[in-house]
Amino acid sequence: MRITDVTMEMLDLPAQPPFRWRAGLPGSEPAVVGGILRIHTDEGLVGEAHTRRGLIVSDLVDRRIREDLIGRDPLMRELLWQRLWELDRIEELPIYALGLVDVALWDLAGKAAGLPVHRLLGGYREAVPAYASTVTFGSVKEYLDVADQCLELGYIGIKLHGWGDVKADAELCQRLRAHVGDEVPLMYDGSAGFDLADSVYLGRAIGEAGYLWYEEPMREFSVTSYRWLAEQVDVPLLVAETSDGAHFNAGDFIMAGAAGRVRTSAQYKGGITGALRIAHLADSYQLRAEVHGSGVVNAHLCMAIPNTTYYESLVYTNPVVREPSVGADGLVLAPTAPGIGFDQPGW
Repeated sequence: MRITDVTMEMLDLPAQPPFRWRAGLPGSEPAVVGGILRIHTDEGLVGEAHTRRGLIVSDLVDRRIREDLIGRDPLMRELLWQRLWELDRIEELPIYALGLVDVALWDLAGKAAGLPVHRLLGGYREAVPAYASTVTFGSVKEYLDVADQCLELGYIGIKLHGWGDVKADAELCQRLRAHVGDEVPLMYDGSAGFDLADSVYLGRAIGEAGYLWYEEPMREFSVTSYRWLAEQVDVPLLVAETSDGAHFNAGDFIMAGAAGRVRTSAQYKGGITGALRIAHLADSYQLRAEVHGSGVVNAHLCMAIPNTTYYESLVYTNPVVREPSVGADGLVLAPTAPGIGFDQPGW
């Protein structure tokens, strides 16, 4: 089997429902031009990957990717993954674009085998619990109301995205713990809003409240700063979410003693192949590799990675609307369609 073409179908995607992140970050996106990257073969099989950045990816396909892939064997995923890293040296590929070819190749391989991708990856579970990952809401009272709704809808835990105000966020975290009790898993995501001093202050408050993890309080450029933070707080740091370099960078966080857990994902870590590298690296140090983000691709990762614990389900609105893939029992079931199953009902 050989690759005969790489194409981009451009799609006009509607604006997201209105929501906001912490102070300083843009919230919901306006209407954008997205796209579907497709890898075509001489046997008629087609693998695909989806993106909200259609114009940028289309340019990369036209200038770099198509020419490099045509004529190659699409089942040589490791070789083609390395080829994308070579192109990255020239292009400095956007982190969200680096893994798209890999996702499409895994989709194609699953279709060729007649199996969902998580089975090709080895398979570990058939269901995984989901936690509710909030956007930024207006007040402590509203956050507590949203938390109650999430737990009633079956979510097993709650991750906060706060306001980006260190004292207000610290109070929010402690108020939420007092409200839901000691048994509900709680997490906090700083979305890189703080410097080291404020990260220490907030981390100590979160540690006192018994949070499961403390995620990305600072930009992830300095591994040393994260090591210093880890030495001063009692809550596990969840690191390497948006840092460039996939497993290379995650390895530095681990070796520096800065990682209580590591993030992995298809979107930010070089596709499914890169995400697995990070999960296996973390496992060799007895660390958990928590899958970042929702969607069917990351659901496959959750089903195949033994050292992950949850599926992240974003909650955008109040009243809360549960993601279709999350059941009333809080579980996400393994996708069953061959390949990724982008068109599978519920996704």
